[in-house]
Amino acid sequence: MTVCREIKTFSRAHERIADFFSLLAVALIFATVWATLQYHQVVLDWLRQDALLNGTIMIAVLVLDVFLVLAFLAIGSARFGDDGEKCFGTFRGRRHHTGSPLGIFTTWINHMENVGKKHR
Repeated sequence: MTVCREIKTFSRAHERIADFFSLLAVALIFATVWATLQYHQVVLDWLRQDALLNGTIMIAVLVLDVFLVLAFLAIGSARFGDDGEKCFGTFRGRRHHTGSPLGIFTTWINHMENVGKKHR
């Protein structure tokens, strides 16, 4: 059984835990915004001390933060969807967009509308 199927099975069996992970994602987003607003001057001073090393650390922390938010949201929303649905599908815009440069955005908007309809 794949990891995705295990997460779906677990989150469907324990909906309160899945709701908790969704709440954790929202809390982490707001905590990140709060910390950015509260400590931006301190972080900028820290970055000026050693831009290369501290910049690398800062980027790693931001990537970890985004990964955690997306992971919490994925665990929280795994209880929705059909059993036969693919776990890690991407939207069609990567491979099937029209010839215009803005075609990928139109495809992405259509994809997001369909995702919104499915989870209502």
